[in-house]
Amino acid sequence: MLSRRGLLRSGLAGTAATALGGLASGCAVPTGSTGRDMVLWYWNGGLSPKAVDAAKARFDSEVSLKALQIGGYYRSKLITTMTGRAHVPDIAGLKGEDMASYLPNSAQFVDLRTLGAEKFKSRYLDWKWQQGVADDGTLIGFPIDIGPVVHFYQPAVFEKAGLPYEPADVSRELGTWEQFFAAGEQLKKRVRGAYLLVDILSVYENSVNQGTKRYVDRDKHFIGDQEHVRTAWDRAVEARRRGLLSSIVNGTPDANAAVEKGQLPSQLGAAWAAGDLKVNVPKTKGKWRVANCPGGPANNGGSFLAVTKACREPERAFEIMTWLLNPANQVQGFVDSGLFPSTPASYDMGQLRAPDAFFGGQITMDVMGPTAERIPVAYNSPYDVALGQPIKDEIKNVGVLGKDPKKAWNEAMSKCRRIADHLGVSV
Repeated sequence: MLSRRGLLRSGLAGTAATALGGLASGCAVPTGSTGRDMVLWYWNGGLSPKAVDAAKARFDSEVSLKALQIGGYYRSKLITTMTGRAHVPDIAGLKGEDMASYLPNSAQFVDLRTLGAEKFKSRYLDWKWQQGVADDGTLIGFPIDIGPVVHFYQPAVFEKAGLPYEPADVSRELGTWEQFFAAGEQLKKRVRGAYLLVDILSVYENSVNQGTKRYVDRDKHFIGDQEHVRTAWDRAVEARRRGLLSSIVNGTPDANAAVEKGQLPSQLGAAWAAGDLKVNVPKTKGKWRVANCPGGPANNGGSFLAVTKACREPERAFEIMTWLLNPANQVQGFVDSGLFPSTPASYDMGQLRAPDAFFGGQITMDVMGPTAERIPVAYNSPYDVALGQPIKDEIKNVGVLGKDPKKAWNEAMSKCRRIADHLGVSV
């Protein structure tokens, strides 16, 4: 599945923690706004343009909200600006994949609890809320969106293969990874040239994300060699061994052509990936449905807003932020930009209950909403990216290059031990 949220490389994983850690705690200078100006930083697609414009108009009598879309390497630009203590935004978007790197430096952001955030907590998914909380209890991230993972599939191809094809039946009868893999074997036998998946990483990463542990625990101990990761690894290897993965490179014109021909009729992806399908393979409109991800709920993606210590009027910034991310505006974010709401109240609102013609008139929220509410709470360490990347690289070598799985695992563990030693993570 094409993703608009790229993986971070291991060499960059500690950048946010290291750079922000260079600032003395609590000494950020109020340089974010001047006079009536209040500056908001985010990235293209990070917020609903209509909601941002509405916020500008709503608060115009109090502040001049300047919402800036920052292109390029957003995180690097934000860190550089905050380290330099000049032109720091009052409100800053924090991408979900970077969030754990900001948490150890919570002193550089306003603790949103001091602004009354707790009274809003019940409106948001608890697991998402917890991702914005530092180890010391400080709340720095206010939830924007999430990425509940679902199973996108083409019912006509499934029916041709003699498989369940109605969403409820697919969710029930392909509900486990083994059932899913068995269906993939049947699909391959009965539909010439068809494969269940295009990417070994979709099996590995979703398996890890279905659990409550990642790569480093709260005690700064490497746990990427434990059963939860090894089980995900073995499952991904099994998918390749059983011939369920296409050799087509994901995201290429060849992959799109195969999707259009029904040769790649099944994809596991976050809710926002529906937008990728609509853009990349528009000719398949009406040929898709949505079911539960095999193995249980998982999340991929989703971001936050934070108030920096540079903000001169944190109470006003928080008022703007909470309005911008209320349930109604989160619906607008989904309609405009495919940002799946972190507010369950949004799931019952009219625009999200409308049948989606691209998915054959299915009300996709019937699947995505309950998935979002069942995602397990997991601890996200600042070191997870650095210590997860070698394992992802090696499982990809198994899937794409046919590397021996045992050798790949051993090399991944060797790389992880070296990186852990460099980062001060115990093994």
